[in-house]
Amino acid sequence: MNENLSLGRIAGIHVGLNWSLLVVAALIAWSLATGILPSASPGQTSGAYWTAGVVSAFLFLVSLLAHELAHSIVAMRRGVRVEGITLWLFGGVSRFSSDTSSPGAQALITFVGPLTSLVLGALFYLVSAAFGGGAHPGLLSATLAWLGYINILLGVFNLLPAFPLDGGRLLQSLIWLRTGDRLRATSIAARIGMVFAFLLIAYGLASFLLAGNLIGGIWSVFLGWFLLTAARSEEASGLIRQALSGISVAEVMTPNPVQAPDDISVEDALHRYVLASRHSTFPTHDAVGRLSGLLTMAALKNVAPDARAATLVKEVACPLDRVSIASPADPVNNLLGLPEGCSEGRTLVVDGGRLVGIISPSDISRLVQRSLSGRAQAPAGKR
Repeated sequence: MNENLSLGRIAGIHVGLNWSLLVVAALIAWSLATGILPSASPGQTSGAYWTAGVVSAFLFLVSLLAHELAHSIVAMRRGVRVEGITLWLFGGVSRFSSDTSSPGAQALITFVGPLTSLVLGALFYLVSAAFGGGAHPGLLSATLAWLGYINILLGVFNLLPAFPLDGGRLLQSLIWLRTGDRLRATSIAARIGMVFAFLLIAYGLASFLLAGNLIGGIWSVFLGWFLLTAARSEEASGLIRQALSGISVAEVMTPNPVQAPDDISVEDALHRYVLASRHSTFPTHDAVGRLSGLLTMAALKNVAPDARAATLVKEVACPLDRVSIASPADPVNNLLGLPEGCSEGRTLVVDGGRLVGIISPSDISRLVQRSLSGRAQAPAGKR
């Protein structure tokens, strides 16, 4: 899922959302205002129901964010590098650019998310009771009770052992602890996740065909399909990470990339660098030689031909704070799964403040192909 809107940083962690989450928020507000709240607390005005529905949808999104922040904050304290959080249709994703060092650390990072949702759910229920919950609750109490219910449901659902849900990752951690083999644990957990996904798809189809539940059936099929795709992707990612295990950034990078000054025009950059070189991406430096960003072909193409002479490279280059940076000794596995952003997936390699190399997605792809090909051709006793 791609980030469409940046929400800034919370506790030092970048947070963004995908447009699909706004659709979910609108559906939640509508269902609360037109069905759930009028049934739970009748006799209120339409405006009151809609106000409660919109506020509840917002608080639900805040609850999702709290769930993901719990993952990310604990991960950072355990030495895992956190790229950011993206909220989307199925909740949220915390993006890590390095792996956990032990099954215990992974289990802790995973469990705090559902725990946060369960605690929030309990707190909402307690506050609901304090405001007069019961058989005939007021609108405020009914709204808080729904927030309690949805958070507890979120926490319980995430604890299902369906990889890559939190419960599936807890199962992976347990298998990893018992076997000492992270790849095997990932493979087993992913296949169990696939079984759950197929069961969810089957339930959705039966719900639609036998009970006529159109919305619920389609939602179950869609969710099952997502879990199936994600589990297969995690299993493939585990194989790739094993193939790249022990390989450093220095072994993959293109050393000493050509740099372009950022105070020249786009027209000059095209003639002096792009057309005169086999490269399509150029790190940029400022007037005193400091690394300042990355000039990509996409950025150049976005400049109209008649504006190239008057547009400076610094105005269109991807700024340095939005480019992935690595050191030569870093594991190349740390670069897997990083968002492309305006740098088009490139990573600049810096050693002691000096640019020494650059890595593109195609560099990693070629390395993966060679590694997997070498493993497939190696004699069984030498793998």
